[in-house]
Amino acid sequence: MSSTVLIASNRGPVSFTLSDDGGLTMRRGGGGLVSGLSEVVKDTDVLWVCAALSDGDRGAVRHAPGGRLDRAFETGPIRMLDIPPAVFHRAYNAVANSTLWFVNHLLYNTPFSPEFGTRFRREWESYRTYNGAFALALAEEAAHRARVMVQDYHLTLTPAMLRVERPDLRIAHFSHTPWAPPEYFALLPEDVVAEVLTGILGADHAGFLTARWARAFMDCCETLLGARADHAARTVTYEGRTTRIGVHPLGVNGEALLARAGEPDVESHMTVIRDLVGDRKLIVRIDRTELSKNIVRGLRAYQEFLAAHPEWHGRVVHLAFAYPSRHDLPEYREYTAAVQRCAKEIEDEYATEDWDPLILNVNDDYPRSLAAYRLADVLLVNPIRDGMNLVAKEGPILSPRCALVLSREAGAAAELGADSLLVNPYDVSGTAAALHEALTLPEQERLTRGLRLREAATALPPQRWFEDQLAALI
Repeated sequence: MSSTVLIASNRGPVSFTLSDDGGLTMRRGGGGLVSGLSEVVKDTDVLWVCAALSDGDRGAVRHAPGGRLDRAFETGPIRMLDIPPAVFHRAYNAVANSTLWFVNHLLYNTPFSPEFGTRFRREWESYRTYNGAFALALAEEAAHRARVMVQDYHLTLTPAMLRVERPDLRIAHFSHTPWAPPEYFALLPEDVVAEVLTGILGADHAGFLTARWARAFMDCCETLLGARADHAARTVTYEGRTTRIGVHPLGVNGEALLARAGEPDVESHMTVIRDLVGDRKLIVRIDRTELSKNIVRGLRAYQEFLAAHPEWHGRVVHLAFAYPSRHDLPEYREYTAAVQRCAKEIEDEYATEDWDPLILNVNDDYPRSLAAYRLADVLLVNPIRDGMNLVAKEGPILSPRCALVLSREAGAAAELGADSLLVNPYDVSGTAAALHEALTLPEQERLTRGLRLREAATALPPQRWFEDQLAALI
């Protein structure tokens, strides 16, 4: 039963729902990471190790020997870990999402947070326990000299822990988020900084989405840990071990996306959107209500655009999909409310009997999002900071004449910036001006930019992204 290739991630490729009669219903797991990797390892024997996230998941695990779910899943065999709910909550919500995510996205309101006291120490101990559970499961499941691919900020300690258990393994860690510069990463307690950095350095290969995030990690290792970073060779050496640093900019499978976007459910949503918008120009944004996505400033920019350009009144509609995210955290609930308040303000100020300047939708609907991409004249992607941002890559694939207004702080800007209208995400007026420029861009320039954007967006599809990292472990 030992596996030669293993993936470890917080969220798994399937999830289970517990019905009132005690039955279990399985569905495909959510999230961009899972969607991308699920397609890559479809119909393979790669073992996927993940956490049980719900009562349904825990029920499935308790009925499976050793937590192994080896039915004929498209993604191959799965081992799901039944981590105690209190431990999981502290590790996932308090540390991964409220600490490491905040640090690497530069999200702290520093006069008030962070604050690392006794409560945080209890939470950090749970994060250790959670990472240790993954390391132990991987050690048990891996064949000799197996390759193990550990995913993201939830599991920064796992590579070093696994190295202790199984020094024979070839281990990779991949960060799907940005990485903070040393002066910001140093907000964390010194011992936590050391644990996170040495945890990732337990891997043979540490991967990042852009050269910028890779450099920031290497700078942290050099400045805060005293490691030796060779930027030319992209290696970090610490306590006698050398970790190679890789840059793997995840792209989109263009053929698969186009095929999905041509299905009947998408076509029916296109009809509905056309009826709503009419012959007006369409500005689209598609995001989770995640603090880093900068939705409120994007709406403010649209509001400023309408104030500065009355000639566009009645001639443009902003379709904003803002799907709820992490509502178990108070900061996210308040942010969703702020988005809704701002949207209402725009409607109250500019809406007329025959024109809705803004259509805000907070209900997640993937086919409707694909329909919006296809109809977009302008796509607004203005995160404060983003590891990559696949929305910026998906939009140009589905709308050949779509102008892309893109934050310079999105990882995708490294590949798409030359053919986008780049903006400072904090500059509301600058973003408003970019929206106007995007709407008035000549048709031929739209098409020329769009062609180059599509080529860049599909240059490294998930299959190649995965294979390149596996190859780095040989």
